[in-house]
Formats: sequence, C-alpha cells, structure tokens
Amino acid sequence: MLFKQLFDKESCTYTYLIADLSNKQAVLIDPVDTQLDVYLNLLKENNLTLKYSLETHVHADHVTASGMLRQKLGAKTAVSSLCGAESADVQIQDGDTFEFGDGEIIKVIATPGHTPGSTSFLWRDKVFTGDSLLVGGCGRTDFQGGSSEAQYDSITQRLFTLSDDTIVYPGHDYSGRWISNISQERTANPRLAGKTKAEFVEIMANLNLPKPKLIDMAVPANRYCGVDEEQANQAAVQRVEGSDPRRQTPNMDDHLHQIKQNITEIHPKKAKDLISNSTVYIVDVREESEFDAGYIENAISLPRGLIEFKIQTIPELSDKSSTIIVYCASGKRSALSAHTMQNMGYTNILSMEGGYAAWKQNV
Repeated sequence: MLFKQLFDKESCTYTYLIADLSNKQAVLIDPVDTQLDVYLNLLKENNLTLKYSLETHVHADHVTASGMLRQKLGAKTAVSSLCGAESADVQIQDGDTFEFGDGEIIKVIATPGHTPGSTSFLWRDKVFTGDSLLVGGCGRTDFQGGSSEAQYDSITQRLFTLSDDTIVYPGHDYSGRWISNISQERTANPRLAGKTKAEFVEIMANLNLPKPKLIDMAVPANRYCGVDEEQANQAAVQRVEGSDPRRQTPNMDDHLHQIKQNITEIHPKKAKDLISNSTVYIVDVREESEFDAGYIENAISLPRGLIEFKIQTIPELSDKSSTIIVYCASGKRSALSAHTMQNMGYTNILSMEGGYAAWKQNV
C-alpha cells in the first residue's frame, strides 16, 4: 500500500492519497485545486489509476480539485447527499463503503455539525475527520448550517467510540501538527475533554472567528466539484431522486426533468400578477455578477450555491409558509433551487419559467 499525507500551505489543508500498489487503484480525500499538478505527478510516478475523489464536506476555505480530476482522469467524485453538490457522481450516505484495490474498504461515518453534510472516512486504523475533529480542536459551527449540538454528538458518540489507537488525520491544522489519535483527543482536546454538551456549545458560541476569506467563492464552486456549473452538469452523472444513491442517469437534462415533476412552475406574466396583487417574496438565485447587471425590482439576491448556508440569515425568508418566487437566467437553476428549498421545509415555492430572460420579454 501507498499512503501519503499532503499539505496545502495556503489553506492549511491536508489531502490524503491512499493507493493499492498491487492493482494500482488510488483514492484521494479532500484534494485542493492549486495542488492538481502534485496529484497528477504522484499518480503518474506510481502508475496509479485514481478511482475516487472523496470530500469530507463542501469546503469554505479552498476550492476542490475533484472536478478537474474527474475531467482529466475519469475519477468519480463523492460528496455527502446533504451538501447540495448535485453534480457529484456519488451522493454519500452514512454507512456507505468505497471499495478499491485488492479488497480495501473505506467506510463512511456521517459526522454533521461543522456542516450538515460533514463526513469522516474510516480506513483500516485511520480516520479522516475533515473539519469535524481537528488536533486539539474541531471545526467551527457558526456558518454553512452548522450546529454545535450536532457537532458534539458526532464527535462524542461516533468518533470517540472508535478504538483508542485509531489514528486521527484532520482536514486542517494551523500549528504544524500532523496526526493525533482517538485516545488523545478524547482525553486532552480542550474543547471536548470532560466537557458537557452545554459547555461545548458555550465554547463554540464564543469563538468569534473571522469569516473565511474565500467562502463566497469557494462554497458555490465546491457545489460543482470545483469546476463551473456548465462543465459540472455536462460531466457529472446525476443520481435519480428516490433511487439508490449511487444510481446514475445519462445527463443533467434527465435529472432536471425529474426535478420539475415535483415543483410548481409559473409563467412570468403569472408571476407579475402575483407580485402586483399579493404578498410574495422574489428570490434571484443567479450569481452576484448577473444580479448586478439587472434584476426584478425588490428581488433578494441569494445565489443557488449559497441557499442552504445563507437563507437563515435573511429575515424575509424566515417564514417557510410564505409565497416565494424563485428565478434565475433561464429557469434551470431556479427549478433546482425550488427543489432544494422544498427539501428544507418551504411549502409555497414557485419557479419562474424561462427566468430573467423570459421576464424581460413578457413583462
């Protein structure tokens, strides 16, 4: 076997390469876009075939290289189904396993808290914890739908129940530390050792950390596996809603067609009538640059890639029973956004057919 712990100095991110040298299959965990050449060279030098790029979550501090690795090498991308990364090849579920090499198995352990879709991966005596558990710390929980209560439960009830000598490989470290183990973190982690859930929640509520400088760029990009939306939708093999999470469908159009069977679409003229004669909220899910170039009056800018992470900060959208009209440029992103919001509990979401282009033509 070949195992390497790689480090990106800019984001202080650890990436892990695991490879079976007998049949030359490899897996990468949390690859970083700026390190793409490093991965390609490593794979080439060892004559390896990359089977999977696994993500512990949708990152806010760097852009993943998984989409580019898929384009160049055909490797499958894998992200938790709770991350909203619909272009990923595999929508990870708790308890899934990834097989590679000669009987090697990586097991999925759902560890929500840092984000709802945060995931850890267990391979042999090693656990790759992403931002869920760090050396002497843990990931923050004050954005991206984070929950300190869920974080505490994930760490204490899932990770800390692993064998004492299980080696902890974190997603980041900012102090030059590379590894730990479960016993060390259970007994000495200052945020967790001997702490009740209430005490942990209090600690996390008072960290007062600055906003990650790349979050507004990194999160949307990582929802598309680090490549632009059109590339991701063309390249990715989409799962079918309600089916086996690894079932694949031919293209984005089929996936979108199925999504549209479960949402309500309205014509721009009908949208105008509703806006004029009733209380509705208008949400523009295009990127900020598109919004700045022109938008429907009184629309709220909420890019699709940030819906799960920012919607709770918008007072107008706090009532999940309100009538909300969602639009984009042509109607595709709004349909997907409406579906996302329905899954979040919003009960009266309307997607505008044809998007902003149709609005300008018809209104």
